Amino acid sequence: MKIAVSGKGGTGKTFLAGTLAAKFAAGGHTVIAIDADPSPNLALTLGLSQEEAGKIVPIAENEDLIRLKTGTDYSGVFRLSFRVDDIIEKYTVPTPSGAHLMVMGTVRSMGSGCACPAHSVVRALLRHLIVERDEVVILDMDAGIEHLGRGTSEHVDEMLVVSDANRKSLEVAKTICRMATDSAIRQVGLVGNRIAGDLQEQAVRAFAEKNGIFVMGMIPFDQDVSDSGITGVPVDEGHSLAIREIARLTALLESGFQLKKG
Repeated sequence: MKIAVSGKGGTGKTFLAGTLAAKFAAGGHTVIAIDADPSPNLALTLGLSQEEAGKIVPIAENEDLIRLKTGTDYSGVFRLSFRVDDIIEKYTVPTPSGAHLMVMGTVRSMGSGCACPAHSVVRALLRHLIVERDEVVILDMDAGIEHLGRGTSEHVDEMLVVSDANRKSLEVAKTICRMATDSAIRQVGLVGNRIAGDLQEQAVRAFAEKNGIFVMGMIPFDQDVSDSGITGVPVDEGHSLAIREIARLTALLESGFQLKKG
């Protein structure tokens, strides 16, 4: 099962992606969580410390790895065909959540949207993870789908687009939903997050209905989750309404995937 999570920055998509990864891992699945956000912090959501997270070298910024995979004897020329399965074995990081983490990083060179070596490695690695492997893969993406290229996006089982009730966040979510649908991702769902009361839920549902967007779930505002982001103290899952809703969403995604396979 391959699930991409996107949305406007600050809407809580990393919290959703990390909690989904933890819930799937707790259910006995092998999970690879991919941090494909330009400002990576999925490691903290998965239970790594700030010090441990700081030691992770993103794939796109690992110059030795990029050189090993794409380098040739000719200046300005790089290989387009190379193995990436060994990257997964060597560079995924185990986390306390039970999921394994891989940080993709940002391709920083000029013109990186086309065919620079780092971009080629990231694209090839994502394609291998999504198309050719059997693990549950959770992608924490930025506000777009640029990491997913042709031949990859159609293999994503679900795109979850996260938004709070803020109008700007909803407009960004609408754009992402359209981009995802145009890229051949067949299942696209909106997840309302930090929903404080009926008024906010109604606003999200009304916006989704007006724009033909399927609502996958509504995660309530949870003060414990908000406080955890400040203090770093783990949330008591037994008393968290937000995590309870994400657990329900996990079960829904799993059952839907099983039905599709059947």
